[in-house]
Amino acid sequence: MKDSRILSTFQDLSQGGGTLPLSQMPEIARQREMVFDTCKVGVVMRAVLFVQTVVVVAAMFKAQTWMTLFTEVAVFTSAALPAVLVWLLAACALKRPLSLLPMPAQWTVGVVAGALAGLYGCGQLAWMGLLDHAPWLASAAAGALMASVLVAALVWRAKARAPAGTTAQLAELQARIRPHFLFNTLNSAIALVREEPAKAENLLEDLSELFRHALADTKEAVPLWQELELAEHYLAIEQVRFGDRLKVEWSIDETASKAKLPSLILQPLVENAVKHGVEPSPEGAVVRISTKRRDGVVIIKVTNTVPAGSGKRGHGLALDNVRQRLTLLHDVQGRFQSALVKGVFQVRLEIPV
Repeated sequence: MKDSRILSTFQDLSQGGGTLPLSQMPEIARQREMVFDTCKVGVVMRAVLFVQTVVVVAAMFKAQTWMTLFTEVAVFTSAALPAVLVWLLAACALKRPLSLLPMPAQWTVGVVAGALAGLYGCGQLAWMGLLDHAPWLASAAAGALMASVLVAALVWRAKARAPAGTTAQLAELQARIRPHFLFNTLNSAIALVREEPAKAENLLEDLSELFRHALADTKEAVPLWQELELAEHYLAIEQVRFGDRLKVEWSIDETASKAKLPSLILQPLVENAVKHGVEPSPEGAVVRISTKRRDGVVIIKVTNTVPAGSGKRGHGLALDNVRQRLTLLHDVQGRFQSALVKGVFQVRLEIPV
């Protein structure tokens, strides 16, 4: 070979001082997560809705009639809404420096910032002349309490994201070393070594690239072009196995190649297309992968024709994993859809640019 990619893969792994125990991987992934990632639209919406709900409930204790309830809610909202938005904006602007702090320090900063935001809201009401006596201490305590709840929710969200990515990485590694897949790939390479050595070399290089990605550190997000390259390596291997039965069509929009999506999220979709479209059909199937940028959204489609009926129905674990990780990364801005229409199974992803 011109360069030994298989050997270089294991050399890269050993440079970091050895392989870590699998039991430690989720903890390391959690340490790299940004807790105060409040720049997401979904996070902002939920935080504002939570604080507004608390405002309405608090106003109910003081209001005697519907009219006074609306008045109290309006007054409290004029203080609470700017305060929570200031807290969210500050957390968004400082998310990277805060991610370098230990978790207790992040909690402390979040709660103290909440107390300051509460004082800011109280100052707003005092400045507008809506308070006879400004409850500074109570406002600071309320702000700290609301902030502690929001920080707890953000910590839970960060912890939920890290195991999902780690699980996907380990599942991908397990899928790649499945005995039948590995044996089929190696047998194909052996059959090609004497007659078509260049083709055998390309097949082994594609296999090494799959292992390289599966063994690499899980990242929060990777560019779309990297996921497309990984899918291309996988399909090249399966092309040797299925030959003309596997027909691949690409429609790639280069302007969408830098969009961010969870690592190893496209590969399971492509593998599903081959497993449920090509493998059970004597005539084979057509696998189409397309990307398109539309306004501020990138649309990714993976489709495959299926045998008569719907073929062998899977458990849907891969699709559920993709859906959950897409939601964790992009929240309400990311969309996932799958459907079987007229003999074609389609998975559609929408991610923000």
